[in-house]
Amino acid sequence: MSSHPSVYVIAEAGVNHNGDRQRAFDLVDAAAEAGADAVKFQTFNAKRLAAVNAPKAAYQQQTTDAAQSQMAMLEALELPIEWHAPLQAHAHKRGIEFLSTAFDTQSLAFLETIDLPFYKVPSGELTNGPLLWAFARTGKPLIISTGMATLSEVEQGLAVVCHALKHDQPPTSLSEVWQCWSGPQARCSLANQVSLLHCTSQYPTPMNEVNLKAMDTLAEVFRLPVGYSDHTQGTLVTVAAVARGATIIEKHFTLDRQLPGPDHSASLEPHELKRMVGEIHAIAQALGDGQKLPQPSEWDTRRVARQNLVAAAPIRQGERFTVDNLTTARTGQGEVAMAYWEHLGQTAAHDYQPGEAV
Repeated sequence: MSSHPSVYVIAEAGVNHNGDRQRAFDLVDAAAEAGADAVKFQTFNAKRLAAVNAPKAAYQQQTTDAAQSQMAMLEALELPIEWHAPLQAHAHKRGIEFLSTAFDTQSLAFLETIDLPFYKVPSGELTNGPLLWAFARTGKPLIISTGMATLSEVEQGLAVVCHALKHDQPPTSLSEVWQCWSGPQARCSLANQVSLLHCTSQYPTPMNEVNLKAMDTLAEVFRLPVGYSDHTQGTLVTVAAVARGATIIEKHFTLDRQLPGPDHSASLEPHELKRMVGEIHAIAQALGDGQKLPQPSEWDTRRVARQNLVAAAPIRQGERFTVDNLTTARTGQGEVAMAYWEHLGQTAAHDYQPGEAV
């Protein structure tokens, strides 16, 4: 699935097209040129997603008109239905996957018609039981983001997914969901089907709220692949997440951080996205396979950098090796220095000159 087998990089265009069709296509180009594995947008209907008087988050009030309602903001950021297929075709032409996140069941039903390889469930919908159940019923692999969630809410979401994978009809109660989850094979059904993303839903995320160690908790508790959806500024935390074991990285990007809109200020610009992808692949390669063995390039260095047994003074054949006539030095040949103690007290097989390898 990925150009590098161990880390899948999703370049999150999100709503950073600002309702501009050409900008959306330019975002696809920028993601492809950066080397990302996929470019992802957001598919929603503002009237279905937010109530008329729904407030905006604090960060949205700071990055957009504070007097504007959430619905009005979202209406200007919708990705029109008719843009999807051309954007998908363009992404495929550029050699990357096209993805989009649905925020309502009608939008999900539409995305099903264009055959995406998998679905990303946004953090805000982790507790949206009906939509989460619908995501799982598609049968596609799911990447579930866990921003704002407690561990118990993550488990509840996974229980809903499990129910959807095992039943044709929605549950009639949460009790039914939990009964399915308590079955002996419940968690096994999620293997190869669900990945989790640790996330902090604040734009930008302050360093003291990143909590990368939560990735370890998610992996240990649920035994599923874990990645990181990054909302920090810069690329430091993203690369650190890969070093900590993230198998999926999602990062917002924009063509220009100075553009108006809720997500631009916390997004990478194209040259930064490209650098991040390169750093991710370099770190993933540097992690290796975990076996502690000499690397191919080390064998020559190993030969010349390690010390061997050498004569510290002239030694006659038949003379015993002692602490006075036997020492160690780099010679590139002979017995290894670790054999020093075994040689003490043994007799020399032939004469040795000072500095000669034993």
